[in-house]
Amino acid sequence: MPWTLEDFDYHLPEQLIAQAPLANRTDSRLLQVAQPLADLHFADLPSLLQAGDLLVFNDTRVLHARLYGTKASGGQVEVLIERPLGSHEALAQIRASKSPKPGTWLRLEDALDVEVLGRSGEFFHLRFTGDEDLVDLLERHGHLPLPPYIERAAGDSDESRYQTVFARNPGSVAAPTAGLHFDEALLARIDVMGVQRAFVTLNVGAGTFQPVRVHDLSEHKMHTERYFVPQATVDAIAATQAAGGRVICVGTTSMRALESAARSGTLQAGEAESDLFILPGYHFQVADALITNFHLPKSTLLMLVSALAGMDEIRQAYAHAVAQGYRFFSYGDAMFLTRKALTP
Repeated sequence: MPWTLEDFDYHLPEQLIAQAPLANRTDSRLLQVAQPLADLHFADLPSLLQAGDLLVFNDTRVLHARLYGTKASGGQVEVLIERPLGSHEALAQIRASKSPKPGTWLRLEDALDVEVLGRSGEFFHLRFTGDEDLVDLLERHGHLPLPPYIERAAGDSDESRYQTVFARNPGSVAAPTAGLHFDEALLARIDVMGVQRAFVTLNVGAGTFQPVRVHDLSEHKMHTERYFVPQATVDAIAATQAAGGRVICVGTTSMRALESAARSGTLQAGEAESDLFILPGYHFQVADALITNFHLPKSTLLMLVSALAGMDEIRQAYAHAVAQGYRFFSYGDAMFLTRKALTP
């Protein structure tokens, strides 16, 4: 059936948008989407797992991707790196009173000289001068980019809390937020149960926050993100499936990486670009269950979870979460979803 943007709308009181993390990672609530719905805490997650399950995490690390500075003309600019392109170039969003033209020079953080090479779609193509690697420059001079719905600047606590405890591959401008609920103690409890762990890397771009601008969703063009699925993860998934265990994705980014890598019908290891747009009716190739936060109204991520768990189930779950005062979005609470079988 044709889906429209209004099919994925819901009312969210502004006060439910989490503006800061709780004291401890596992203090968040966890809504088990089942019949009936179950209100849990994230520390209860082991009760939903069993020996032989496989949790797949996204081990990307958030870059210090926000930079402030001036154009040669003196105008103020704000740069948000979308994606590094090698060691000295990047795609970026730029906020300025007038868009800089190719050949414009920027002075960022009173330390970096950057040339605007041109445009690539909605992004600017930038070149950073000097010999130092771009990621190292960003870590030294840039600022952690909190999501646009968090109405404050990043503070010292965000340096650790807006990264997962297993983050190791720098490249994202937003955290894989389902992973933020895990601490080392919880991971140790899960290990003792005989639940296995595997990793993918999907570098989250700023496009994840871009609104869908079409009414008819068949016309939507999904933003692209780069991902890597190691052979060890492919092997772990094959072993889990052969033994009758569940593949549980921690976050929509892990799910998108795996489903993208399995578009041929067989899960393939390697690195590629994902523009996978998942709507209800999609046939999942890999994921049996998903741990995820609550997503924005009319967002592609809300469409993804509706495809996995069912439209009615997600509508009921979100209405329940709003009524019960759950905390929403990146620093908010979580859900545990299982894949709903498609009707013929």
